[in-house]
Amino acid sequence: MLVVTALATVFVRDLFAVIMLFGIYSLLSAGFFLNLNAPDVSLTEAAIGAGISPILMLGTLALTRKSLAPSAIKSKKKAWLPIIVVTLTGAALIYATLDVPHFGDPSGPAHNHVAPRYIKESYKEIHIPNIVTSVLASYRGFDTLGETFVIFAAALGVLALLGAIKQGDADDYRQFSDTASLRRHNILHVISKILIPIILLFGLYVQFHGDYSPGGGFQAGVIFAVAFILYALIYSLSAAQKIISPLFLQITMVIGVLLYAGTGVASLLNGANYLDYSVLGQDALKGQHNGIILVELGVGITVASVMLSIFYTFAARALHTNETSEAK
Repeated sequence: MLVVTALATVFVRDLFAVIMLFGIYSLLSAGFFLNLNAPDVSLTEAAIGAGISPILMLGTLALTRKSLAPSAIKSKKKAWLPIIVVTLTGAALIYATLDVPHFGDPSGPAHNHVAPRYIKESYKEIHIPNIVTSVLASYRGFDTLGETFVIFAAALGVLALLGAIKQGDADDYRQFSDTASLRRHNILHVISKILIPIILLFGLYVQFHGDYSPGGGFQAGVIFAVAFILYALIYSLSAAQKIISPLFLQITMVIGVLLYAGTGVASLLNGANYLDYSVLGQDALKGQHNGIILVELGVGITVASVMLSIFYTFAARALHTNETSEAK
């Protein structure tokens, strides 16, 4: 089904259908990850790949044409060049797999390096049942800090390219936004009032229970953002901005990064290495637990703020484009 979905994205010309196929592809991938006993990765793929990514793609589609131009479909100029590049790249990737250990091979390097130590010692050293959280937030805290900065930098890039919106910008398009929203659909109106609180509650669970079950800041941040995006889609962008303003999001995305980085500074001030949480509690285990909660909270705040801020930016520009088209 993955192969069929991937091929369909190549041959389908309607870009809306392509976005839906991308969402299906991500949902299938999430199923594979879950079947391979990787629930944390599966939850991330489902929330981002099948959840928020299609929404952002639809926002992009609202700023462009909804299907490929006829000239792009009929043009065969230099078609051989991309075919050669794709063929050579595919052949190189297939050749590279010849050295990859067989799936589940106990003698594979991944099973004989640090993984055994994580499995045997992580609970003793950190006292957290979810090994994935222990690895990402503690053992590889520097990597996760870098990923948080990457997400923050991505938001800065989008805001720099599309322009940061200010509080009240959506008011200029309020009349069009209220007309274009789904608020008049009674079924969506009623269901959203039931679902949005549940989504937010689930986001809190994923955020603060990630030490014991699949989840953490990345997944929780996306879930929170999806709840408010759903609210904006149904009740209009201006209504969502009354609850969470663009300026507030710009502040909180900085706060999230500073919370993560500041946790490392607190470790330094207490005489330990950067991001060594052992000194942040009454004992080493309590300190590890406190530090992981803080850095995961920083990740969750950053991810939620970045995702929602990017949606605000795309949605405001889409409303402006549509309003201009209506005026013409």
